[in-house]
Amino acid sequence: MKILSYIITACFVMLATVSFAQVKNAKTETVEINGNCGMCKRTIEKAGNAKDEAQVVWDIDKKTANITYDAKKTNVDTVLKRIAQAGYDNEKHLASDEVYENLHGCCQYERELKQAKATEKEGAV
Repeated sequence: MKILSYIITACFVMLATVSFAQVKNAKTETVEINGNCGMCKRTIEKAGNAKDEAQVVWDIDKKTANITYDAKKTNVDTVLKRIAQAGYDNEKHLASDEVYENLHGCCQYERELKQAKATEKEGAV
């Protein structure tokens, strides 16, 4: 009986967590983001995710991310800027050289010269 109550409690907690994590007014876009490994995936998703605003799911093999965001609160450009500030070039923003150089060795992907805006850290002049 005690085990059953633990299972029911665990199910309730999981359902509550999932329901709070949904993005309202959702729009989804697929974009290219450079990276190499599982550590990159965690960093990219952590940088892009914002509670009730945006959810990022990065595919290691395809080097693309599905970005679901609340169109009333943010836009894909803002999400991609946060990801670039974490060190990952994408189709709209380039990470600054300083931030890129501070990435772990396995996360330093081969950078291509692209026509994208270099993104500086917020507050940096």
